[in-house]
Amino acid sequence: MKNTIKDALILFAITLVAGLLLGVVYDITKEPIAAQKEKAKTQACQNVFETASSFEAYENFDMGAASAVLAEAGITGADIDEIMYAKDASGSVLGYVITVTDHEGYGGDIQFSMGVTNEGVLNGISLLSISETAGLGMKAGDVLVPQFVNKQVERFTVTKSGSTDDSQIDAISGATITSNAIVNGVNGGLAYYQNELKGGSANE
Repeated sequence: MKNTIKDALILFAITLVAGLLLGVVYDITKEPIAAQKEKAKTQACQNVFETASSFEAYENFDMGAASAVLAEAGITGADIDEIMYAKDASGSVLGYVITVTDHEGYGGDIQFSMGVTNEGVLNGISLLSISETAGLGMKAGDVLVPQFVNKQVERFTVTKSGSTDDSQIDAISGATITSNAIVNGVNGGLAYYQNELKGGSANE
């Protein structure tokens, strides 16, 4: 009986110390991690809107309302996470940076930012988080991302036989799921733009 109590106390002490150590490590690392995430977000904004001088959050953004917009447009499996104004040096809005997460990647969530001008031109996309298969889905940055640059379409589709117009995106060989997920997410961002941001409605 004494040995059982002793073992329980030792286990409790170990658990307590481990918990305290984890808390200390968290406190030490949370600020650097947050700073790194903010830096990555800023860089992604600049990648998809090189002509912008500054980026400001669209404070009235509502994720629930955004989900309803995507559902109405027939987009499933994707969420709009954040909207940023892209502004020039005088403070005029040039367009928007839309952060999207698609939940249907082969390895899980894929998050990226996409820049859309006031005229509806997709400047491009910048990957923020992706955990796809090495050598296949992880080639998205090299194969898929360049295909979205300076495109003005309402919706993209995936093709395996070579794109014939701006609305078609060539799939990564052997990684159709990844290709579909990113295209679906981009379509979600475009649907939100067309229904909520086009024509400067977000400025009101």
